[in-house]
Amino acid sequence: MAPSRVSPPPESRTPPTNLTPEQLASYQENGYLLIPHALSPRTISTLLSETNHLLTSFPLASHPLTKFSTGERASHVGDTYFLTSGDQVRFFFEEDAFSPTTGHLTKPKHRAINKIGHYLHELSPPFRAATFTPLHRAIASALGFRDPQVLQSMLICKQPEIGGRVGPHQDSAFLYTDPPSAVGFWIALEDATVENGCLSFAKGSHRRAAVESRFVRKEGGGVGFEDVVGAGFPEGMERRERGVGEEEEEEKEKYELGEVEAGTLVLIHGNLLHKSERNLSAKSRFVYTFHVIEGENEYDGRNWLQPPEKGFSRLYEREV
Repeated sequence: MAPSRVSPPPESRTPPTNLTPEQLASYQENGYLLIPHALSPRTISTLLSETNHLLTSFPLASHPLTKFSTGERASHVGDTYFLTSGDQVRFFFEEDAFSPTTGHLTKPKHRAINKIGHYLHELSPPFRAATFTPLHRAIASALGFRDPQVLQSMLICKQPEIGGRVGPHQDSAFLYTDPPSAVGFWIALEDATVENGCLSFAKGSHRRAAVESRFVRKEGGGVGFEDVVGAGFPEGMERRERGVGEEEEEEKEKYELGEVEAGTLVLIHGNLLHKSERNLSAKSRFVYTFHVIEGENEYDGRNWLQPPEKGFSRLYEREV
């Protein structure tokens, strides 16, 4: 009888340092990639402690009680608190955290926040350390970035019982460059399961679905979507034609579940259609995510997120 294989204890696992050729090929084919054990248990513990500190220490009395909406049940958030968050750490509430009759919070504040954003990668030392890592720099280089810039970071909480659904979307529609270039680095701080609203992906849709609309600041105030007049696919990528019988409508895409353990890094192509369902369980689904764009591509003043005075943060120094 062959000896049984014993997995090393979690703390002894060495985090990956780069993408393997097989991983890179999988990402390019499918539009997403799951990389287990990208964060050590110790780092996860540090980030969760920072998360809990942020959730319990922000002042509620002076907060405008801005809710984050995915646009399915209400208009996307577009108030000043949201639009000026590009160089701040701001707190956005779950839609279902408020009583529909009184408008008051029905949950403690640390169990009512949908997400915290969008400058954690600069203003929070633990999250900065977890963003500007050798692994993330190596991945950006492997993906062909010349001047990778981190333009936003978020803690997504997906709170127990009230965590909202996020419908099918493309990240490049919200972080548009011409041509599109966004890549999401999505890191599970807790296990993400079907029960608590894990991600699911329309495999290969990054080659079928052009970015046709983009989320922008409107001239009269607020935000909304407008048609893309620039490129719909990244540089060098051509649309893959659908096979016989494949539907055109996004809602007809087949989605594959992405259940992952804490510490897993998920790379998400900016054109990829992905979504997550509501969290009706008793378990939260905390995630840290940041996005990288190609700094050499056009990023204009119509985008809802505008760079801070010093510009977006470079993941690594540009080669000349």
